[in-house]
Amino acid sequence: MKDKKIIIFDSTLRDGEQALQQSLSLNQKLQIALALENLGVDVIEAGFPVSSPGDFNSVQSIAKNVKNSIVCALSRVVDKDIDACYEALKVAQHFRIHTFIATSDLHMKDKLKKDFNEVLIMAQNAIKRARNYTDDVEFSCEDAGRTPIDNLCKIVEEAIKAGAKTINIPDTVGYTLPYEFGEIIKNLFNRVPNIDKAIISVHCHNDLGMATGNSLSAIMQGARQIECAMNGLGERAGNCALEEVVMAIKTRTQFLDGLYTDIIHENIAKTSKLVAAICNEPVPSHKAIVGSNAFSHSSGIHQDGVLKNRETYEIMTPQSIGINDNRMLMTARSGRHMIKICLDNLGYAANTYNLDDVYARFLKLADKKGQVYDYDLEALMFLSQDKEEQMGFVLENLNVISGAKGVIPTASVKMSIDGELKTESSTGNGPVEAVFNCITRLTQIECLLKNYNISAKGSGVDAQGQVDVDVEFKGRRFHGKGLSTDVIEASAEAFISVFNAIHRYLLIEDVKRNAG
Repeated sequence: MKDKKIIIFDSTLRDGEQALQQSLSLNQKLQIALALENLGVDVIEAGFPVSSPGDFNSVQSIAKNVKNSIVCALSRVVDKDIDACYEALKVAQHFRIHTFIATSDLHMKDKLKKDFNEVLIMAQNAIKRARNYTDDVEFSCEDAGRTPIDNLCKIVEEAIKAGAKTINIPDTVGYTLPYEFGEIIKNLFNRVPNIDKAIISVHCHNDLGMATGNSLSAIMQGARQIECAMNGLGERAGNCALEEVVMAIKTRTQFLDGLYTDIIHENIAKTSKLVAAICNEPVPSHKAIVGSNAFSHSSGIHQDGVLKNRETYEIMTPQSIGINDNRMLMTARSGRHMIKICLDNLGYAANTYNLDDVYARFLKLADKKGQVYDYDLEALMFLSQDKEEQMGFVLENLNVISGAKGVIPTASVKMSIDGELKTESSTGNGPVEAVFNCITRLTQIECLLKNYNISAKGSGVDAQGQVDVDVEFKGRRFHGKGLSTDVIEASAEAFISVFNAIHRYLLIEDVKRNAG
C-alpha cells in the first residue's frame, strides 16, 4: 500500500501568500502552518527565506514549531538562496530544500538568457549544494508543461543523479489539458531510466480551470505528490485547491485504484475558514467543497431527492469535511415536500395546518423576499395576511456624526413604530454600533449581534453595499438584510429588517398563547 499514498505538499504560505494584497505577519503564518499540520499535510512549504528578513524569520519560526509535517523552503538555483534555506530550516526536526529553475525554451531564452546545457549544469550544482545540508531535496522544472519532452526527460534524469529525491513537474502557467499533462508524466516514467529513485510531484495552476484535473491525471500516471494550496490560493487564478484534490481522491478512490492521502478530512472546513479569514480572501459561495453553497439545496427537485436519499444529489457528506449538515434553502424553487419537512422540524403536526394554503402563501412571500426562514414560515401559519405584511418598524430618518480622534460617534434615528413616529439618539464605539443602539432602544428588543457582514454589489465608488446581520434572541437566530449606496443606511435597514423578524416572531408567540 505504500506506493498508493499521495503526498500532500501545501504551498499556501509560499505561492498562496505571494499572491495576497499584503504580506502576512509571522504570527499569522505560524497560525496557518499549525492548522495545516493539524489537517495532516505532509509537507508545508513555509516560504522563500532569501527574499526578505521577514520571510526568513517566518520560515524559521514555523520550522521550530511544526513537529509532524516536513517544513520546506524554496530557493532558486543560487548558492545564497540554498544557504538561506538551510539557515532558516536547520532548527526543524525534518526539513526539505526545494530548488527550481525554468526549463521551457521561452523561459530560458527570454527570462534567463541561457541555453539548456547551462540550465542543466546550474540545476545539478544547486541540488548537490542542497544535498550537503539535507538528504531531502526537491527539484522543480519551472514551466515543465511547455518544456520539450526530450529536454524534460534529460534534466529529470540528471537531477535524480545529482541527488534530488523529489522531482516536481509544474504546469506553471496552467496551460496544459488533463490528458496532455498525464501524457507528460507517462512519458517521464517510460523514458527516464532512474525514475524509480525519486518521487514525481506536480504543481498545477488554474489559469484554464484545469489544476485539479491535471493533478488527478498526473497521479493516475504515477505521480505521488500533489502541490496545492488551501482554497486554491496562488498566483493569478491560483493553485490546485487542496480540498478539491483530497476529496476527489477520497470520493473516487475505487476509480483511482485505491490511492489515498493522510489528510484528516474532518478538519478541511475549519482550516479553509481560518485561511480565508487570516488572508482576507473570502471563499466564493460556489467554491467546490468549502463554498457556503457546496452543501446547499434550493431546487425543489433536488430538495425532494435529498430528503428521500441524500446520495441522490450529494456525492459526499458535509460531515466528511467537518460541516454539521447540509442547508435546505427555502426559496420560490422549493416544493411542498420541503415545506412540510420544515414544518415537521418546527414541531407542527400535519393535521394542524392546510399544506396547500401554507404553500400558496409561502410562494408569494418567497417571490417577494427571496429566501424564507423558519420564523417566516411560522408567520404564514399564525398571522393573517394583513397582519403578516404589516411592518412593525420603518426607518424614516437617520443622522450620524463620526470622525477622527476626539469625536464620539453619535446616531439619531427616527422610526415609525406601528404607525407612530419615535426618535432616539445614542453613541457607540463606531457609527454602526451607535445606530444599532438607537434601534434597540426604540424597539425595546434586546438581542445579541452575532454576525455583521458588508459586501459591495457592483464596482466603483457608487456601488451599493449590502449588509447582512444575524442576531440571537431568546435562543433563536434571526437574519436581516439592507442595501444602499450609504453603508450606514444599509446597516440601519439590515438592523430594522432583523428587528421586524423578531417582531413577527413575538406576534406569533402571542397568537399561540391566546390560542392556548
